[in-house]
Amino acid sequence: MRISEKLGDRRIAIDSLCITAKIFNNRLISDRLLAGQLAVNVPDNFDRWRRANAARISTAPPTEVRAVHACADWPDVTAIAHPAQDPPQSAFKARPAASWGTRARAFVSMTRPSVVGLVFFTGVPALAINDGQWPQWSLSAAILTGVALCACASSVFNAWLERDLDAKMERTRNRPLPTGLVAPSAALAWAWLLAIFGCLILLAYGGWAGCVAGAATIAFYVIVYTIWLKPRTPLNIVIGGAAGAAPPLIVDAALNGSIGWQSLNMFVLVFLWTPPHFWAISLFRTSDYANAGLPMLPLTHGSAHTRLRMLQYAISMVPFAIFPAVSRSLSLGYGLFALAVSIWFVIVCLRLYRHDSEPGARKVFAASLIYLHAVFAAMTVDLLLH
Repeated sequence: MRISEKLGDRRIAIDSLCITAKIFNNRLISDRLLAGQLAVNVPDNFDRWRRANAARISTAPPTEVRAVHACADWPDVTAIAHPAQDPPQSAFKARPAASWGTRARAFVSMTRPSVVGLVFFTGVPALAINDGQWPQWSLSAAILTGVALCACASSVFNAWLERDLDAKMERTRNRPLPTGLVAPSAALAWAWLLAIFGCLILLAYGGWAGCVAGAATIAFYVIVYTIWLKPRTPLNIVIGGAAGAAPPLIVDAALNGSIGWQSLNMFVLVFLWTPPHFWAISLFRTSDYANAGLPMLPLTHGSAHTRLRMLQYAISMVPFAIFPAVSRSLSLGYGLFALAVSIWFVIVCLRLYRHDSEPGARKVFAASLIYLHAVFAAMTVDLLLH
């Protein structure tokens, strides 16, 4: 019986050898190691099997066993191959070394630019909503840059901590860390660099209040949300949403050394918006979160309960959306617009509550993005006009 037949049915094509790299806790096999077409079997307990069968491996013919010693990083890896007449499932294509441009894009993508853009956007009205006066553009740009860098740092810390979970999820498995495009040590250094620069900018232009607010937000997102809450409770996104809602507070603290009512109101608005936004994702990505072992609400309490909670949060957002107009910090025109778009979002959530479907969940996800952009854009425009 061939050695390959004794390994079981778990076959891996050479163009998927990243799986074996995970087994050996190493990076992807260099294109110098294996060339041509070769199907590889990798048992679940490869190390123990290799030690138990060391004598047999050493005496097997070359077509049965090929020792891979072409790379110093892989001195003890043994590939078990089928004979040449056993047709491979797919052909190995060596992955070329990543260019500087590719690596640069990978580092940028770890910051999740779309998320950071939204964070940046929610901080803009806080520059002027408390006293009605816009600060100098250079000061505004510096503070918003500091906030954005803190958000970038939080995203990269999260990517570094969850690189193994990301590899299990279809939505995230192609990110730079799971694919090996960026080394974990480089990602961690990148996160610290962003955090330090972000806090230093806030310190220089917003004083200690802004710096402490930015640093506290990073710490809350990384330690409280990512490490503690996310893997333990379905309330992870409810409590953890405070980090994503913090930009108005950071901006106000940096500008004024304190936090005003309007900035606090914007914080609560984003805080309430966060759960239905992420629960919508978890409804149409349930299997992803199940594979990663994360206790998202649809997995722990079911779809019906989740959809009810999403509707409740959507309704609770309405008074906070119109509060700036009620308190006369913004105009009646803003108030009417915010009321209209809030009712629209409630209707979208109500439809999902009544009729459970993946397209409905995707509509709520898209509507949540439209809603938050629309409300904060209206705040900014109203402040610019008045």
